[in-house]
Amino acid sequence: MVNLPTVLVVEDEESFVEALKIGLKREGFRVEVARDGLQALDMFELVQPDVILLDVMLPKMSGIDVCRQLRKKTLTPIIMVTAKGAEIDTVVGLEVGADDYVTKPYRLRELTARMRAVMRRAPTSRGGEISGSIISVGDVALDPEQHEVTVRGEVQTLPLKEFEVLHILLANAGRVLPRETLIDRVWGSDYVGDTKTLDVHIKRLRSKIEEDPSNPTRIITIRGLGYKYDKQRSA
Repeated sequence: MVNLPTVLVVEDEESFVEALKIGLKREGFRVEVARDGLQALDMFELVQPDVILLDVMLPKMSGIDVCRQLRKKTLTPIIMVTAKGAEIDTVVGLEVGADDYVTKPYRLRELTARMRAVMRRAPTSRGGEISGSIISVGDVALDPEQHEVTVRGEVQTLPLKEFEVLHILLANAGRVLPRETLIDRVWGSDYVGDTKTLDVHIKRLRSKIEEDPSNPTRIITIRGLGYKYDKQRSA
């Protein structure tokens, strides 16, 4: 018997729920549904999904708070669903650990492409992005095996995408990495989202590893190109 990937759909609008159940089942997913934020937390423990589709506006507990709670205990990929034009929800969702976002109304083909992309990049995937020996640059050390980052002797907890971005930057310290390269490596070559997703993750990383995030000396912006982890000033 084929084991289908399980998606936990957290949505309280019945029209969206029914359409997603039909569409996602047709695309080869097993679909479980939670209709409010508190139920989502309970269902997560019960279902142990492969990916979570999480609406921002929910009864009892917001999607942002659900995402924040889940990120304390799991790296399961989370895609936030926001209302059209709700940029602030998108940014906050990424800041609390969501892997990606879509806006309503969305196309099923785009949604499933994003779901498969974040699932491929999850720690349990066979892609091997999170593997290898410890990388140390100055007083920042990253252990891919343990999914652990140490900054100035203190352990920093990073969501999956922040960890992957930092992993690539550290492994290529001193080299300029184009924005497109980082997006392809972390989100996949089929990523169709907004490039500001990368900027949000860089901002969050700087808040955790820079001594002065407003004046970064480690993760340097190379205008018109991308980012570089500066070996000289990271020691």
